[in-house]
Amino acid sequence: MPRAKSNGQTRRQRLTYRSSGVDVSANDDMVERIKGALTRTYDDRVISRHNAFAGLFRLDYGGELLKRRYRDPVLVSGTDGVGSKLLLGAQLDRIDGLGTDLVAMNVNDVLTTGAEPLFFLDYIACHKLSPPWITRMVESIAHGCEQADCSLLGGETAELPDLYAPGHFDLAGFCVGVAERNRLLDGPRNVKPGDAVIGLASSGVHSNGYALVRKCLERLPSGGKLPVDLGEPLADAVMRPTRIYVKSVVAMLKRYRRKRAVRAMAHITGGGLGGNIPRVIPDNCDVVLKRGSWPIPPIFKLIQACGVAESEMYRVFNMGIGFVLIVRPAFANSVITQLQRLDEKVYRIGTIRRGSNKLIWK
Repeated sequence: MPRAKSNGQTRRQRLTYRSSGVDVSANDDMVERIKGALTRTYDDRVISRHNAFAGLFRLDYGGELLKRRYRDPVLVSGTDGVGSKLLLGAQLDRIDGLGTDLVAMNVNDVLTTGAEPLFFLDYIACHKLSPPWITRMVESIAHGCEQADCSLLGGETAELPDLYAPGHFDLAGFCVGVAERNRLLDGPRNVKPGDAVIGLASSGVHSNGYALVRKCLERLPSGGKLPVDLGEPLADAVMRPTRIYVKSVVAMLKRYRRKRAVRAMAHITGGGLGGNIPRVIPDNCDVVLKRGSWPIPPIFKLIQACGVAESEMYRVFNMGIGFVLIVRPAFANSVITQLQRLDEKVYRIGTIRRGSNKLIWK
């Protein structure tokens, strides 16, 4: 059979965005799927414009019963991600709590200033956009926003097949809160020797130290008995979402509108207790923590049993305390009682004394 004559040019297949790895139609589907998750977090301060280029939020609004009036408002912002807990979540198919982790890492940071989180935005980057998968992730983020009483105002989803390997993805978040300027917490200015250190229990590992967690899990026997009894499945223990402290702490702070019972607050993230409490105390003070003043969750005992030194455990992990308040001593018992009534597990874990900005164990 004679070969067709060539015109001297090689015929090329037409290029499309889809053939390059990005599916615009999937993005349109995803936008419609997540609409309900976003609007579920709205209150009367959100000016709803679904699928707009930007989200709108007002500080003051009409309605005598609902309006909020800020005399001298200060906006407080924070941004963070989930870290390599994402890898474990993908491996175990435990992605539904990762969005809550994302919200928690941001709103708990903003909360340390005494601010009330207002709204949240997310950024999701992945190898391949799957609308059902993205919907699960956004639902988890919305659930975290509901726990924090803040609105999920918008976000961005990026399909980047040349940047992320199949099955890999990343999450980042951005939170804005508000506080009256004269009610902002400035620990380095206000913390005094004799102040009480109060710890709120964590829900587990939270979202820090997972590079070490994953290495430890590799050392555990597959299918065999664990060296520490967790009282629950291992996957539940390592993937439990980060606790969000916003509702309870904001409610407690509102009880002290005239008096300053709380001098400072710290979110116990990367660096543990020793890396975070000194950030909110003066250079001429130390924080003294009492060993045994709170229970260490079994998951940390399991990680340590894999060959991690105790000093390294306290340098990397929260060890059971996810949030710390430094309180005037006269108000310590009152603050503890109120937080307990708001379903927090609360422990008096130490005190502030004169020193040189160190953590000291007693």
